[in-house]
Amino acid sequence: MSGKVIGYRRVSSILQNTERQLDGLKMDKVFEDKLSGKDTNRPQLQAMLEYVREHDTVLVHSLDRLGRNIDDLRALVKDMVGRGVTVKFVKENLCFTSEENNHFSELMLNMLAAFAQFERSIIKERQKEGVQLAKAAGAYKGRKQEMTPERITEIASRVAAGEPKAQVAKALGISRDTLYRYLPD
Repeated sequence: MSGKVIGYRRVSSILQNTERQLDGLKMDKVFEDKLSGKDTNRPQLQAMLEYVREHDTVLVHSLDRLGRNIDDLRALVKDMVGRGVTVKFVKENLCFTSEENNHFSELMLNMLAAFAQFERSIIKERQKEGVQLAKAAGAYKGRKQEMTPERITEIASRVAAGEPKAQVAKALGISRDTLYRYLPD
C-alpha cells in the first residue's frame, strides 16, 4: 500500500520565496511556512503533522528547512517515522523509515542538526551585534511607537463621545485590546 508524497517547504520571512525548494519533484500536497525554524510553532508544519498518515512520504528540501533546533528535528523525525511515515531530506540524501534503522542516517541527522542550530545561533549573534553598532551610530532607534499621546487623546475623546469601541479600534487600525489598554480607568 503506497501513501501520498507530501512536501514541506520553509523560508524565514515573507520576503523570501520557496521556489527552489523541492523544485521539479512530484508531490500530492505541499505545506509551506514563512517563519523562523527556531521552534515547531509553525502553522503549516503543524497542519502537515496532522495530515500525514502511515505509508506517506514527507519530502523536505534540506534538514534546516524542517528546523534549526537539534531536539526539535530529532523529535519531528522520530514522531513521523514512529507513525509509519517516511521522511526524506533531498539535499542531504537522507531517508528515515520505520522499516529500516540506518545508523549512518541517524548520525548525519544529529551532526547536521547540530550545525543548523549552531548556524542559527551565529545569525542571532551577528544580528545582535549589528543592532548594537547601529544604536551606537544613532541609526537604530528601535521599534516606532504606534501609540502617540495624540492618538491616545483621540481614543479617549471618541469613546467619551459615544462612538463604539470596536469602531474606534477599526478606524485607528488597532486591536480592541490595544484600545482598552489606553482608555482611562
